[in-house]
Amino acid sequence: MNSLVLAVVGVTMMVAGYLLYSRFLGRRVYRLSASFRTPAHELKDGVDFVPTNKFILWGHHFTSVAGAAPIVGPAVAVIWGWLPAFLWVTLGTVFFAGMHDLGALWASVRNRGQSIGTLSERYIGKRGSRLFLVVIFLLLLMVNTVFAVVIAGLLVTTPTAVIPTWGALVVAVLIGQAIYRLKWNLPIVSAVGVIALYALILLGDAVPIVLPENILGIGAEPFWILVLFIYAAIASVLPVWVLLQPRDYINGLQLFIGLGLLYGAVLIFHPQVVAPAVNANVPEGTPGIMPLLFVTIACGAISGFHGIVSSGTSSKQLDKETDARFVGYFGAVGEGLLALGAIIATTAGYRTLADWEAVYTAFNEGGVAAFVEGGGAILNSGLGIPTSLSATILATMAVLFAATTMDTGVRLQRFVVQEIGQIVGLRLGTAVATLVVLAVCLALAFGAGAGGTGGMVIWPLFGTTNQILAGLTLSILAVMLMRKRRPVLPIAIPLLFVLFVSVFALLVQMGDFYSQGNWLLLIMDVIILIAAVWVIVESAIALNRARSAEPDPEDEDELDSVGADGRPTE
Repeated sequence: MNSLVLAVVGVTMMVAGYLLYSRFLGRRVYRLSASFRTPAHELKDGVDFVPTNKFILWGHHFTSVAGAAPIVGPAVAVIWGWLPAFLWVTLGTVFFAGMHDLGALWASVRNRGQSIGTLSERYIGKRGSRLFLVVIFLLLLMVNTVFAVVIAGLLVTTPTAVIPTWGALVVAVLIGQAIYRLKWNLPIVSAVGVIALYALILLGDAVPIVLPENILGIGAEPFWILVLFIYAAIASVLPVWVLLQPRDYINGLQLFIGLGLLYGAVLIFHPQVVAPAVNANVPEGTPGIMPLLFVTIACGAISGFHGIVSSGTSSKQLDKETDARFVGYFGAVGEGLLALGAIIATTAGYRTLADWEAVYTAFNEGGVAAFVEGGGAILNSGLGIPTSLSATILATMAVLFAATTMDTGVRLQRFVVQEIGQIVGLRLGTAVATLVVLAVCLALAFGAGAGGTGGMVIWPLFGTTNQILAGLTLSILAVMLMRKRRPVLPIAIPLLFVLFVSVFALLVQMGDFYSQGNWLLLIMDVIILIAAVWVIVESAIALNRARSAEPDPEDEDELDSVGADGRPTE
């Protein structure tokens, strides 16, 4: 199979999904209205609630949701063959992820920027919402602790990425000042910012930063993990316009250019895919493709973490409700393109099938390293970029994706801690809640694993927890739409599928953890399964109640968006 065919088919499907399917969702299902006063205006505080240009907000949203997972998941899942991964990423992006992310953004905007956890109490019930928060907290804990390990590992193995990684912070702060304080022209600021970032990449490639093996009594990787958590804690309490928005926006542009380079190299070089379409000779110990494919690739097809970001930060910055289609759905398309690029890089970036099999010797092999190696080879062959610089570009891209997700993740976990505090009667300020998050993350990172890698202990449950949360978010959307007598089928079909494969995967993993004697993961698996089943039952009750209750009255702006014949107006 020629990799160019995969690229053309995949990109065409996702772009068509945005142009056609997202338009249907926005007009017929969610009925987005430009006249609706969003929380960014109604609750504007200059810190979390800030009306934002849709292109800047897209950059924040895209880079926040597209961490290391849309690279790692597909890069691991191709061990079953490129075809299953390709189908799940393309179809998942169009019919699952885009609909889910746009829907979560719409639901939060229609409820004063409340998070999915808070919305669960209103639409599912108080008992279900408590368990919902448990699942959200565990998922954010996994994301923050594991992404710190991924970033630190890349900074150690690819020291040429150190300067562009940290230099990007300086560029972001200057971009924020230029846009919000000096009111400079956005296209000019964007061009200067991208040029500065790529200049940093060239500088980093020429001047690699290699830390000594021992720093303050710890190794280089644990040192980077500590620095990353300190940075994320500081970034999470700053006003979003100071660092979060400009960093994510300019990173989004740089990362899209990086993807453009990768796809451009495929267009010129069009390497052959050496991996099998369906691998009938998987290494011993590789789990069955069903249901593990659908939880191994979470980000890049559908991800519950996206719902947390959509309702946690993006909804508080949406200038017009109609911008949700571009920010939410097209943000999912951006992540789908990254996942597709990871599939191509890890299946067509090797010379022969034997070379590919030498990398994929066991399940969970490959990952970011295979993406950097395979993608670097494609960039080198297609565009003539030196191997070292190619690796620096892709490693920096992976680090910036993961870092933007991590600092947003710490901010979101702070929101969850504050919500939990309210439930138990404690009003936690920003500083205290952030310290709680930092303490929990560092306790897991350094208490459960050597050298700050403790987050990896619970990582095997990330995919299933993520998809469980996606299913529960879809259940909230289904209840909202049922109460408004809107079309529910576009949500109901993905909802049933995602919940089925997620619960199935939890049961499969439960058996694996028991046979391995891994009691920590077994206990966590049981807790997540009980919480999931409980919330699913509560959701079914809420759906049945919504079906038989009087329909919710439509808001005036929603009525204005529908003509006398019941069809959406332009």
